[in-house]
Parts: sequence; C-alpha cells; structure tokens
Amino acid sequence: MSDLRELYQEVILDHQRRPRNFHRLEDANRQAEGFNPLCGDRIHLYLRIEDGVVKDVGFEGSGCAISTASASMMTESLKGKTEAQAEELFEKFHDLVMGRQQADPAGLGKLAVFSGLREYPVRVKCATLAWHTLRAALQGSLETVATE
Repeated sequence: MSDLRELYQEVILDHQRRPRNFHRLEDANRQAEGFNPLCGDRIHLYLRIEDGVVKDVGFEGSGCAISTASASMMTESLKGKTEAQAEELFEKFHDLVMGRQQADPAGLGKLAVFSGLREYPVRVKCATLAWHTLRAALQGSLETVATE
C-alpha cells in the first residue's frame, strides 16, 4: 500500500513540476476561470472544440501541487473526447474524489491517482477546481467558478 501511495505522489509531483498543456490557447473558442478562495488556487482553462470534439486544451494559473497536477492530467485526458465524454469524465472523476460510490477507477487511467483524496476533504476542492472550470467552459458560462 505504501509503494502505491508513493507512486501516486510521484505522478502528482511530476505533473506539478512539469504540467502538461500549460499554455494559453490562442485559438480557443471556449474558456473559463476558476478560483479556490480557501487556498488561492487559480486556473484559466482554454478549449478548442470543433464539431463537438475537444481538439485542443490548455491552461494557465497557479496553485498547489494537487490543483496543478489535476489540471495537467485533466487536459491530457480531454483531447479527442466529445463534449459528452468530457462531461462523463467529469462525473467519474468527481465521484471518485468525493467517495460517492465504490469508485471504480476503470476508465479514468492515470486520474485514479487522486482516489485517496476522499480521505482529505479539504484537498478535494484543490483537485476538482480544474474540473468545475471545465464544466463551466463546456457550458459557456462567463462566471468565475469558485469552490466555495
């Protein structure tokens, strides 16, 4: 169990140190901002959606290791997904970290590393900030997403 926990920590720290898709997406046709007032995490998410498919995604912002890693891993998972698949991925991830079900990490790939967060409710908001921001971008919301 401790080896698995160490592996999860390594994955999260790798994405925190070298976040994937960390850039402004100039040709984005959807975007949203998110803010976690509890710890100060901020994200600006950019999506380029064509024919209902996420063709490209990027993000900018600052935050803790969990927030940054979650955004990085989320963006990797989104490319090539339809909007409906992105919404489904949101639901699966959210259920996993909230402990709402006997979460089966199948279908989440590397995102399963966040499964242990349900034991740390304060950190769940860090992990879900990017995801709630994704939902706002998909819905075309202009409001800043807040985790409070």
